[in-house]
Amino acid sequence: MSFNTFGHLFRFTSFGESHGAAIGCVVDGCPPRIPLTEADIQVHLDKRRPGQSRFTTQRQEPDAVKILSGVFTGEDGVQVTTGTPIMLLIENVDQRSKDYGDIKDKYRPGHAGYAYDVKYGITDYRGGGRSSARETAVRVAAGAVARKIVPGLSVRAALVQMGPHKIDRARWDWNEVDNNPFFCPDPVQAKFYEQYLDGIRKSGSSVGAVIEVIAEGVPAGLGAPVYAKLDADIAGALMSINAVKGVEIGDGFETASMVGEDNADEMRMGNEGKPRFLSNHAGGILGGISTGQAIVTRFAVKPTSSILSPRATVNRTGGETEMFTKGRHDPCVGIRAVPVGEAMVACVLADQFLRHRAQVGVIEPRWPFGQ
Repeated sequence: MSFNTFGHLFRFTSFGESHGAAIGCVVDGCPPRIPLTEADIQVHLDKRRPGQSRFTTQRQEPDAVKILSGVFTGEDGVQVTTGTPIMLLIENVDQRSKDYGDIKDKYRPGHAGYAYDVKYGITDYRGGGRSSARETAVRVAAGAVARKIVPGLSVRAALVQMGPHKIDRARWDWNEVDNNPFFCPDPVQAKFYEQYLDGIRKSGSSVGAVIEVIAEGVPAGLGAPVYAKLDADIAGALMSINAVKGVEIGDGFETASMVGEDNADEMRMGNEGKPRFLSNHAGGILGGISTGQAIVTRFAVKPTSSILSPRATVNRTGGETEMFTKGRHDPCVGIRAVPVGEAMVACVLADQFLRHRAQVGVIEPRWPFGQ
């Protein structure tokens, strides 16, 4: 299986399966002398870790990360990167492969098993194997490293829609994101989600969600105008996450209903002699290049395909049958996609930051005003 590596200058290669002994990744391209400890990574993995509430899979994985290479502790006692490959390992400790024994020869509707079988002639039915969302834990680990590369970078995400129910943006409060199990910035809607998802969960079904990622402190000038557009890289990164079926930048699909006067981000001169934008419909990217505004993107996550309701399918020998999936599954996989979305955006920005520095040699934009 090819294409297990993401990125160009900052890149990581992931390995492992849902029910294997471990998952992990090798991060390459990280500059030297950046402070990095397992605790720096663990704080992000803990946000994604399963089994923390009744609204996620009850698989009990501590997701404890180990740094096996690429760091060194000097005489000052500070552990820093060395510029060599950083190997990160997360052991699997709570596999229950027997839960999938009854469906090993059946294709789960909405799942990747059939497509894998068509392509490779073999598929790991135990939790989806390589196609499992279990793989996203190593993306979060790599993203923790990426966050340290761009000075002053902040990447935050929140769940802004569950099923058809959107948040009220007038109530947006970042402090609320860590106060509920949904990473929801609207405290009122978070309470509603509890009742709503309880009903979905108890019926054995699942529901989709929309996640919004906002990156601040992004320097202007990242990206290239043709085949390495910053928004194209972000869209590709988010679409690579399991169960993601749509991505938008800035106002996204809403721009189709706008006129030019509504969509254009007007500009005025700021106090520092640099231009400032009066709005951010473009999501912080123009012509594939960052403007220095906040990068704003959203992605849609489909309902978990593993549900208890019988669905029509076929088996590997061509027979028609029905199936339902036992085991431990997220009634809304979009919840744990929040830290994964943060990580992938951070990885893109770190990669683009290093590419920009390699090509142009400076990070501060060259302002033409007053010259």
